[in-house]
Amino acid sequence: MLVDRLTSLRTSPRTSRRPFASLALLASLLAIGACGDSGTTSAAGTTEGTGSESDSEGTSAGPTSSPNTGGQTSDVSGTQGDSQTGGTTTVDPTSGSGETDPSTTDATTEDPSTTEDPSTTTGDPTTGGGGDFAPVRFIAMGDGGEGNETQYKIANTLEMMCPDIGCEFVLYLGDNFYDEGVDAVDDSQFQTKFEEPYADLTMPFYIVFGNHDYGLIANNWGKADYQIDYSDFSDKWTIPSPWYEFERENAHFFALDTSRVFWDYQWDEQRDWLQQGLASSQATWKFAFGHHPYLSNGAHGNAGNYEGLGFPIPIISGGAVKDFVEDAICGDVDVYFCGHDHNRQWLEPVCGTEFIVSGSAAKHTDLEHHDDQPTFFEDDTKGGFLWVEVDNDTLTGRFYDEDGNLEYERVLTK
Repeated sequence: MLVDRLTSLRTSPRTSRRPFASLALLASLLAIGACGDSGTTSAAGTTEGTGSESDSEGTSAGPTSSPNTGGQTSDVSGTQGDSQTGGTTTVDPTSGSGETDPSTTDATTEDPSTTEDPSTTTGDPTTGGGGDFAPVRFIAMGDGGEGNETQYKIANTLEMMCPDIGCEFVLYLGDNFYDEGVDAVDDSQFQTKFEEPYADLTMPFYIVFGNHDYGLIANNWGKADYQIDYSDFSDKWTIPSPWYEFERENAHFFALDTSRVFWDYQWDEQRDWLQQGLASSQATWKFAFGHHPYLSNGAHGNAGNYEGLGFPIPIISGGAVKDFVEDAICGDVDVYFCGHDHNRQWLEPVCGTEFIVSGSAAKHTDLEHHDDQPTFFEDDTKGGFLWVEVDNDTLTGRFYDEDGNLEYERVLTK
């Protein structure tokens, strides 16, 4: 039986956790430069699973221990060979010898909040059960809705590769329409920057919002309705609300609106919803995906020091994003996928969670290493995407470039 369970939450505005009205003008002026990426790119999503040819079971089950605790990992760069498990190793494909990975994982985390969310969700995201699960295979990429040559090229690469590697759906990581989002549900950008580039791909795209989707100042929240409503008019575009969740086999996915988090807007509501969902989920693998990074060597950089300014500026430095991740994601989510920086990075895990940047679905920009964050892999020379397979207790992630060349592989085992 093929089932795609999608549960959504529509939120209602209320006062955010910290007052910042007096800072709004300063933040708005700074946001024009800080949120504006060099060049123009965009990313887009897909409809509520209608017309999908790749729906799979939505049941989930698995251990309740924190991610990366007692697990195994393996890294392979630039090779299509089978990855090895049995310890944390970094493999040099030119030598064939394994080298102990010096990175360590800090698994400390606060207990999940049990605060009841005043809103309600539909469906049951906590169903479990024993036994084997079918593999789940998906793409993660963001900042792709330019309608440019690179976006078309990557779409063509996916069209050629997916029949062989398997691509059930796409996590589309925000900045769906540069530079200021769409202005109506029938805005032509839905065609030129999403439907036309991805015309030959039939899998659903699960969408999140990026800063550029919310207008010039990146906080015009009313613009969200156009992309949400467009889910009714596309066979691929799926975004039922600003944040939502869905399950495939033994994997549970939480889609976040990090632009609202960035602006400290509906911060508590989204945090409480996420913590409650993670605490009740019985899935083996728990994933979160959003637009803004927690860790990054790109131009935007680490949350709390966005833009590499070296000193905190309210809102602009991304302090609210940093607090959110440390409060609700660290140690309770296995992998957090994001874009915002237009390159590809698999960062060394911290706080019990793996952090991946995959924001080059339409262009690439330079790594700047404001905080010189350790990585297993990073590239800023080409566009590309991340492919992920979840097979029971094993996760395999592969970075491909825009031409379909495998550049890095990492295997995680619970």
